[in-house]
Amino acid sequence: MTVVNRDGKVSELQNALNAFDLDQIASVFVLPKVASTSTASGRSTSSSSGKSVSLQDHGLDWSSTLTQYCNASDAALAGDASKMFESQCALHSSFHSVFSSSQGNWLVPTLHMICKMTHKAAIAADRYTSTSASSKDSNAHLQKAVTLLQESYSKTSNDRREFKADAPLDDQEGSKKAGVLKIVNELFAIYFRLNTLRLCKNLLRPVESRKLHQMGKMADMVTYRYYVGRLNLFEDQYQAAEQSLEYALKHCHKNAFENKRRILRYLVPVKLFRGRLPSLQLLEKYGLLEFLPIVEGVRTGDLRLFQGGLVKSQDIFIHRGTYLLLEKCKTVCYRNLFKRIHVITERHQIPLNTVAKSLKWLGMPIDLDEVECILANLIFRGYIRGYLSHAKRVLVLSKRDPFPVSAVIMK
Repeated sequence: MTVVNRDGKVSELQNALNAFDLDQIASVFVLPKVASTSTASGRSTSSSSGKSVSLQDHGLDWSSTLTQYCNASDAALAGDASKMFESQCALHSSFHSVFSSSQGNWLVPTLHMICKMTHKAAIAADRYTSTSASSKDSNAHLQKAVTLLQESYSKTSNDRREFKADAPLDDQEGSKKAGVLKIVNELFAIYFRLNTLRLCKNLLRPVESRKLHQMGKMADMVTYRYYVGRLNLFEDQYQAAEQSLEYALKHCHKNAFENKRRILRYLVPVKLFRGRLPSLQLLEKYGLLEFLPIVEGVRTGDLRLFQGGLVKSQDIFIHRGTYLLLEKCKTVCYRNLFKRIHVITERHQIPLNTVAKSLKWLGMPIDLDEVECILANLIFRGYIRGYLSHAKRVLVLSKRDPFPVSAVIMK
């Protein structure tokens, strides 16, 4: 099998340290892709495999960190994702000692890169072991990675130096808090993947109390608001979710098409629930075609179209965690249907039997008691102004703005 040129890696890191090129130092620790077994078996073996390397610079001992990186790379090239992750964990732990011993915050980009590589290595290792009959926990490696990233978060968050926004990274006075936000985003990504959203709260409070979410790089702030928006959505805090996701969409790089699409997958359902319908052009531009029948159903009050679109894409929506929110949008769809009935009949007193016939025509036959229950709920929410005459089975609408827009479009 092919292995990493260890002497070459020592020279590469030494040159980057001499030039004090922070991005180049970080790039030294990028792991290669895990090779397929068939590809790995056909490669030649190098005698340098497993050899320890030695490097001291800037008063820091890089030997263990660089040796473990080479071990992790060798395992990746050999197609052994589990061994790669074990070496990456040893690398990560070793680098924490280097990071703690360093002055200033010049090693923050390298810490970010190592956190990113640990996250990727964990996913690869879980995928590698998922087919094994003896594997009981499909996310065991990812859970182990959480511990390492939490320690990285502590190393940056507990720095006593004051963090100044837009201050350059340096080797003297810089605060390690400059690294907090990106590590928090990596942890958010893992927590969402593991479905342990309760742990996000442990990160939100210290970050927002110090206003660190307002002082990072724009890319990190956008990612942070994206995850916070999703968290708010799952907690039924729709106004906060809309604000965070709108911020993320507005400040997302104009060429980051895929990232904007990810944001819209959650922003569109929130907007729908809060009474704001996206345009057809927007949905087509970002390939969000699963929303087309739902949006058109809400717009026209076509319950059959709405329900059909929801059922057709329910697996997608359930996977994203937006199905229940979209189900709640049916209330707005009912409101728009009754408004159309009012416009067509041109009457302020609508027999419930007329409403029931409309629903039956849409393929949703229900009895008058259910119709009355739906209307009572809409009147209670303020979507319809009027009252129900139970004795006469009639909906009596207000002559002044019976379907107020302000009740649907929430502030």
